[in-house]
Amino acid sequence: MSYKKVALIGLGLIASSIFWSMKRAGMATQVSGTARSAQTRETARKIGLCDEVTDTAADAVKDADLVILCVPVGAMGSVMAEIAPHLKRGAVVSDVGSTKRSVIDAVTPHLPDGVQFVAAHPLAGTEHSGPEAGFAELFDNRWCLLTPEAEADADAVSMLADFWRALGANVDQMDPDHHDLVLAVTSHVPHLIAYTMVGVADDLHRVTDSEVINYSAAGFRDFTRIAASDPTMWRDVFLSNKEASLEILGRFTEEMFALQRAIRKGDGDHLHDFFTRTRSIRRGIIEAGQDTDAPNFGRHKT
Repeated sequence: MSYKKVALIGLGLIASSIFWSMKRAGMATQVSGTARSAQTRETARKIGLCDEVTDTAADAVKDADLVILCVPVGAMGSVMAEIAPHLKRGAVVSDVGSTKRSVIDAVTPHLPDGVQFVAAHPLAGTEHSGPEAGFAELFDNRWCLLTPEAEADADAVSMLADFWRALGANVDQMDPDHHDLVLAVTSHVPHLIAYTMVGVADDLHRVTDSEVINYSAAGFRDFTRIAASDPTMWRDVFLSNKEASLEILGRFTEEMFALQRAIRKGDGDHLHDFFTRTRSIRRGIIEAGQDTDAPNFGRHKT
């Protein structure tokens, strides 16, 4: 069994990639889409993104079996309130937000009777955004975490899991609050650190802009790639995952103070032990197939 109609609310990188992945999978599914910006809708129509691009979210969700909210997490509640009166009974609503508890709390009060919400988070993305940034392979061998509430219909959860597998993703289920803690470690705080380090380089006037740009080592280049991500999305992520982010930032600060002390005291044993322990995490990521050990992490030179 598959969805006869899927509606994508928001037409950025993730929604665009969902559409192209569906087409690659050969799904005989009608796909409607919409975006707040008229320019985004026009771009989507021009590149053939979605079978139909509507001017309103109400029109996009009409008769949809699956509605995926692909908007910043801070907008989830207002978008759900807008589309709620237009959802058909039996529809499933999902999302692609980077935080889950705040999204569930924002969306579920607006759910009409007979409509299920199954929260989801595909762990995939690039530093690019907009409808033209999407591509069919984005979710290949990446994880999509489903975080349904206990009362969610098992068939609805299973069907959504099959949908994401068809797009190339690995699928797992996780408690929403645990998801937010895990992602604070693996994504949210690393992004904040990247933003901070690039900001330090920008503020350090004894190092010129041209030196930062021309002599960037691989580590700083990766920071700039991460720090080029959509600022609206990341603003909303930190405001909606405040508790977990602050907890992990506190642990990070403790580790930084310990490393600062070791450097000041010349404690090479502490530094070597710490770097040896953390190196094993990198090996685990490669062994899990989530990155490559090729030179320069397998990235193409530009």
